[in-house]
This record gives sequence, structure tokens and C-alpha cells, in this order.
Amino acid sequence: MLLAGCASRQDAPLPVPQNPSPMVDYTRAHERIEERAYPGLRFTIEDLLDKPAEVFVPQAHQAADSLKLLIHFHGAGFIGMEAVQAPAEPYALAAVNLGSGSSVYERAFTDPATLPRLIDTVTKELGQRRPEAPVFSSVVLSAFSAGYGAARAILRSEQASARVEGVILLDGLHTGYVPERAVLAEGGRLDTTNMEPFLRLAQAAARGEKWFLITHSEIFPGTYASTTETADYLIQRLGLKRTPVLKWGPGGMQQLSEVRAGRFIVLGFAGNTAPDHVDHLHALPRFLAMLSL
Repeated sequence: MLLAGCASRQDAPLPVPQNPSPMVDYTRAHERIEERAYPGLRFTIEDLLDKPAEVFVPQAHQAADSLKLLIHFHGAGFIGMEAVQAPAEPYALAAVNLGSGSSVYERAFTDPATLPRLIDTVTKELGQRRPEAPVFSSVVLSAFSAGYGAARAILRSEQASARVEGVILLDGLHTGYVPERAVLAEGGRLDTTNMEPFLRLAQAAARGEKWFLITHSEIFPGTYASTTETADYLIQRLGLKRTPVLKWGPGGMQQLSEVRAGRFIVLGFAGNTAPDHVDHLHALPRFLAMLSL
């Protein structure tokens, strides 16, 4: 699984493919979550998005009157199921998989009413399967790779973003270069238009008003900005600096840097291969546990 492309503008043509990395890695463990039976309440919402959304409430949380809702974009649903087992506070999961490319996810949530409709539909459907509908005390978005397009569309809207208390981006925050394909080393600059929603969130998180957790690898797509470059942009705009670290992360990942300001967190990890990219998805349970909303 390789990084999915990004569209430099909401109405832009199809994204430019990245230059595939020829690198392989035999050093890091690349541990993977194995799919298993997850006891609990599980069903799909069929008619709201282009593809079904998968909803899951762990058995231990089924009787809870108040839940947090994790909406995860892009990546096997069972990883989200594993993630909502871990936090001390009860969570429900809505897993959304719409296909390849950030534009697929962005288009699905361009209408500011889509996120509230999804939340309301999950609430209604759960109410039909339990004695009463739960109250969602907060909503957290997590997005792997191309799934960041949905988060970007949601954060563009004041109405939709007001429903969100936290965002986790798993090695998936991109934008284009200006001029196109002109990398920073060759005098290009980032197309910051698509960074504005994330900058507003980062500023709010630094003030302690929201949570914003970014993880990134060292993958360099070449045709559009890497997750390292977009993270650096946000860090610089907030007047922050990375702290170098060298320690083990989830699943054998190797952490190299860290930034923390309020509830804004950036974790940089080694690796420029496809398995290094997928490591971030399988580490979702650990990263979700870092957020105490």
C-alpha cells in the first residue's frame, strides 16, 4: 500500500501520481494487527455515502449512555475495532472506506451537512439496536493516507468542524508544490491553500481547545509535498521546533522527532518504504490512546 495522491485544490483535476519508492526495509519489525472476532454490536450504514460505513461498539461499551465516536477514514475496519477496545473511555467506531485518492474522500464530505448526517444516522441506528440512543460526548476523526481528504473537507466548514474535538492524521497530510512538481530544493514552495484548515486546527490545539495528532514517515513522493514537509509547515507557522528523539514506537516503529504544544502533537518516524507507511495505520490503537478528551 503506497501513499495516495492529493489534489492541490478542491476542484483540481486528478492528483499527480507519486514517484514510487524503490526502497525496501529489513530492519524494523513492521508488526501487524491480526484480524479477529470482535464481540460487540456491528452493522453497516448503506445509503449515506458512496460505499457503506461500518459501525461497531465493543461489547464492554454497549450499555454506556455516553460514548465517544471515532470516525476513521481509509484502512481496514478491524484496525479501528482494535483501536476502540483500548481507551479507558467508551468509544464507538464508524469506519469509512471510499477508495483510492484523497479527492474521493474530500468530495464525499464537501457538503458541510454530511458529517452531522453521519453522526445522526449512527445515533439513530444505535438507538434502534439498544434500549435507547447514546449521546456522543465528542467526535474524533482519524485518517490514514488518502483519508486526510475527508478531514480537510470537514475542517473547511465551521459547521462541520465544530462537531470535531480531535483529529489524528496517520502519515497522510499532503498538498501540491507551486509551481507543480517543483520540489522545495529546486525553489518550489508549498501550495498552502489546502493547508489552511489544518493550520487553524493546529492553532486551536496549541491553545488547548482541540486535539491534533500528526504522525509521519520519511517517504518523499517527489511530485507533491511529503508528510514531513506539511508537518514542518505547521510547526514553523506555530513558531515551534522539533525535539530530536530516538526511541521505539508502536509495532517496532522508530521515532526520530517530537513536537508538543498544548494539545498539538507531531511525531516523526523513520522509514521511506511502503511497510513503513502502513505501520502508522496499525499503530492507530496506540495513537488513539494518547488522546484524553
